[in-house]
Amino acid sequence: MSGSHRRKPRRSLSLLGLLAATGLTLATVPANASPTMPPIPRDAASASAVVGPQIVDIDAKLGFQSAIGAGTGIVIDPSVILTNNHVIAGATDLTARSIANGQTFPATVIGFDRQHDIAVLQLAGGGLPVANIGNSDTVHVGDPVVSLGNAGGAGGAPSVEDGRVSALGQTVSANDALTGSTETLTGLIQIDANIRPGDSGGPTVNAANQVVGLNTAATSNYHLGRGQGFAIPINEAMAIAGQIRSGASSATVHIGPTAFLGVGVNDAGGGAGAIIRQVIPTGPGAGAGLNPGDVITAINGQPVNSATALTNILDQHHPGDHVTVGLQGRSVDVQLGDGPPG
Repeated sequence: MSGSHRRKPRRSLSLLGLLAATGLTLATVPANASPTMPPIPRDAASASAVVGPQIVDIDAKLGFQSAIGAGTGIVIDPSVILTNNHVIAGATDLTARSIANGQTFPATVIGFDRQHDIAVLQLAGGGLPVANIGNSDTVHVGDPVVSLGNAGGAGGAPSVEDGRVSALGQTVSANDALTGSTETLTGLIQIDANIRPGDSGGPTVNAANQVVGLNTAATSNYHLGRGQGFAIPINEAMAIAGQIRSGASSATVHIGPTAFLGVGVNDAGGGAGAIIRQVIPTGPGAGAGLNPGDVITAINGQPVNSATALTNILDQHHPGDHVTVGLQGRSVDVQLGDGPPG
């Protein structure tokens, strides 16, 4: 791919409609979704004045995709940012611009949880005002909310959308366009605020300007001004962020640098493995002789039956690890590189 283009965090595929704020797609709408209600008037300008300084605009250079992504983050410590994993996935360079003082800071990934779409960043700087974290267990259908973010990746003053909580316990499903892996997010707060691409990782706040949700998705009709947004409950997001900050890796939480095979894959179909569709020329896979069209069936003897399975297995490794990549008809030894997160 030549040149570069602006890419708001986006994933695609699956079921009903494209959820453009994260590119997630809606999988189910539970029966507890309430009828559409007119939003309770809120002073969105007041929310922006109070909460805006507690967020950052995130720019992600996606070097292997010749693109630039944009999203939002919430300041949870003077130099620590909470955001979505998909905002930083594939980033070879990250910066965060403070809404509070306009400063731009280099950022590194402390860790991420791809399955729950959470990432935590460390800024090379500090002193930022910290968000007022609320209790998402107290959120009810009909509550007035305001969602803030970096709509369109424009930067500067945050975008602000007000609305109501329209449902709880929602589920969405998504596919990552580069790795081919899929994920399902559950327990989401659905809101009738018009969240847009670039708002991912921003806060949804209650009437007291307390953060109760982490913006993560929106229906594809956001551009018509009547979309539905989805947010990860802040209690869940902060629990995972705490685990990441403690350095406690798990089956879903990855801490530190990311192991890099240097290939993009899709499902081979029928559980046959992960078929390589792209090989990064400078990556370790290319050096080991992996080619587009090869089907990966195992890593160190662990079966690979899908693109998602390959991603999950590689998450268990770190840069410098030697692995045996099983292919249909042969195998190759690869020393994993240091790759982009997520």
